[in-house]
Amino acid sequence: MTSLPFPPAPWRLAANQWVGVALLLSIVVFALAAPWLGDGDPSRQQLQRFLEAPSLLHPLGLDQLGRDMLVRLAHGTRLSLSLAVLSVASAAVAGSLLGLLAAWIGGCFERLLAAVADAVLALPGLLLVLLLAAFAPGGFWPLYAGISLALWVEYFRVVRAAARILLSSPQIEAARMLGFGTAYIVRHQVLPELYPPLLTLMRFGLAAAVLAMSALGFVGVGLQPPTPELGVMMIELLPYYHEAPWLIVAPVAVLFVMLLGLLLLSPQREPA
Repeated sequence: MTSLPFPPAPWRLAANQWVGVALLLSIVVFALAAPWLGDGDPSRQQLQRFLEAPSLLHPLGLDQLGRDMLVRLAHGTRLSLSLAVLSVASAAVAGSLLGLLAAWIGGCFERLLAAVADAVLALPGLLLVLLLAAFAPGGFWPLYAGISLALWVEYFRVVRAAARILLSSPQIEAARMLGFGTAYIVRHQVLPELYPPLLTLMRFGLAAAVLAMSALGFVGVGLQPPTPELGVMMIELLPYYHEAPWLIVAPVAVLFVMLLGLLLLSPQREPA
């Protein structure tokens, strides 16, 4: 079977990838624990206790409105992960399916999809998100749609190129001549070869989605206060950096750990 030049056996992890898994698992556990941290309400205010320093009861202190920073951070992490996973999963499914169809059908259909993909790729990804977010400022679903539209092209291009190589291989031709159906060929001979590059793309896609969401929240065009989102928390807490630096360090640290975990999870090329 024709093999693609992508890392095989993505489940065999190197030492750096195990570190990435540990970091990501810690972030996921922290996000899932959000409803059980403190009183579980990220919007509860205690105005008389604003900018309170960390304590046993409030390990990350209270923000400028007296809200528990640990609770808000956990809910913000959960929101970022949910949006990133949903967006990347949608982009991966849509882009992969269109890439397979383009490679399989070919002709005018393939050229049309390739032209659409090139047109989308010509626009900066954040611009697409901004255009959709303009229809419903501060909404979750416009952000989801914009990030998904910005990411699907990469999956389409990679799957289309890889599938064209695979579908022209002698093994696929032999399977067709023996009467195997399209579904069987795709499931047993094409998809297994596509899993490694797709997993790599999804890792980088998750990092891009989390970073885009935080960046848009930070500049004020993503989710809006009082939503507990990492970028929103950063811009809200920035004016209080000198009085309570630990507050803004917390969301920055969570974002850093998330991105570092995804980066370490990516396979490293071995030197030639």
